[in-house]
Amino acid sequence: METVIIQDTDQSILDILTIALQMENYQVYSVQDFESNFMDMIKKLKPHVIMLDYKLDGKICVQICHQIKAVYPHLPVIALSCNSNINDEYDGHGFDDYIPKPFDLDNLYAVLRKHIPKQEAKDIAQKAGDKL
Repeated sequence: METVIIQDTDQSILDILTIALQMENYQVYSVQDFESNFMDMIKKLKPHVIMLDYKLDGKICVQICHQIKAVYPHLPVIALSCNSNINDEYDGHGFDDYIPKPFDLDNLYAVLRKHIPKQEAKDIAQKAGDKL
């Protein structure tokens, strides 16, 4: 089962995303804030994807993305945003993709499927390398 960590400041968005992803057999962990143990949570849960709320200018979200990528460079980090410029900004800030708000479930699932197979292949290669 694929694991997804979602961070969003809006509890109703977290609830909707959690239900939508659980219906597609994802294991979902949701948080509203970037808690001090966010990186520990990633280490413990070993998610396939992380989705971060890109609010306003996105400075905090970008900092968290950089922290994640410094430790887990191959872990896909996806920005969730109602910012109309996110299409132009996400890649330059280190995000692997973005999902615009309000979100379309078909697009949500497509973006996740685009990144999870890539991550699964890396997991398999890593496990094979560990056995050598």
